[in-house]
Amino acid sequence: MKFTEEHEWLRVEDDLVVVGITSHAAEQLGDVVFVELPEAGTTVSKDDEVVVIESVKAASDILAPVDGEIVEVNEALVDDPGKVNEDPEGDAWFFKLKIEDLSVLDELMDEAAYKKFVG
Repeated sequence: MKFTEEHEWLRVEDDLVVVGITSHAAEQLGDVVFVELPEAGTTVSKDDEVVVIESVKAASDILAPVDGEIVEVNEALVDDPGKVNEDPEGDAWFFKLKIEDLSVLDELMDEAAYKKFVG
């Protein structure tokens, strides 16, 4: 997995990049009560606001970590936003991206660098 300074994680599955938020981010947010996902088929650029999350503490935007096309969203989060707190780095992924060049992920932090970043 790769990580951003905005506390997102990215995992490559076949030719897609799965994106979610880290456990650290989920803890900071508190209980998530609402998730607004983008439409599949949406083309995004790095740092575009893609997902809106509301918790009991605050509202936050999830930014696109890289350029690409959103090909799938996790509709289960709309019905049960609490999944973000239960399994942020597993079943609570937000969207899957198709990107041109997977090597752009090399610029992101690995797990050790992310742990140092939040530590």
